[in-house]
Amino acid sequence: MAQRLSMAVGSAFKALSNPSREDMVAALGEVTGTLALQRMRTRMATDATGRRLLRERPVINTSTVSLSELRALPKHTLGRAYVSFLDIEGVSPDTRTPVKHMYDTDDELKYVMLRYRQVHDFFHVLTGMGTTLEEEIAVKWFELAQTGLPVALLSGVFGPLRLNSSDRKLLFTEHVPWLVQCGSSSKFLMNVYYEECMHLPIADVRQQMGIFLPPGYVPKDALIQD
Repeated sequence: MAQRLSMAVGSAFKALSNPSREDMVAALGEVTGTLALQRMRTRMATDATGRRLLRERPVINTSTVSLSELRALPKHTLGRAYVSFLDIEGVSPDTRTPVKHMYDTDDELKYVMLRYRQVHDFFHVLTGMGTTLEEEIAVKWFELAQTGLPVALLSGVFGPLRLNSSDRKLLFTEHVPWLVQCGSSSKFLMNVYYEECMHLPIADVRQQMGIFLPPGYVPKDALIQD
């Protein structure tokens, strides 16, 4: 318990003072997220696709997902939107931090945390959000509504302190109200087998998941060029 508390305090200080420290954000998520992860696992266990995911435990990386094949898909598909997001934002599914600090939990719960990290980019893709600080914070509010993870709450509350006043106003007047409502009313996105949806039109995936976009909002995938 003392070790967990020390880790929580130390990682919280470092993560909130420097959100770019992905390792500290990951550690904070692990040491504070047990109860939320248990609830997430229960929601997965009560869904047919969620149960498959818990049983099969697929991972998303460049060994299991061919990015070159995704680049060949039509631009309106989920897979093309996903790989375009990776290319434009300069990120890779291989860079997701492995689970390191969940010492007293079972392997299944560790997998729930790993899966949450590996599908984070799909949250960006489905909401049409990029990776600016403002957009990352906005997606954390969506994740909070979806998962209840304390790290999402902490990032959503303290992250805006690093924004200028105009960006902070935009965040809380436009992005946060939409994404909290969207995250609360949409399907639980941990119960999606994204690897099997890559060929589907992203508009259809959004509709099936209950993801709605605000009037006049242009998601990143709408800007993809052939």
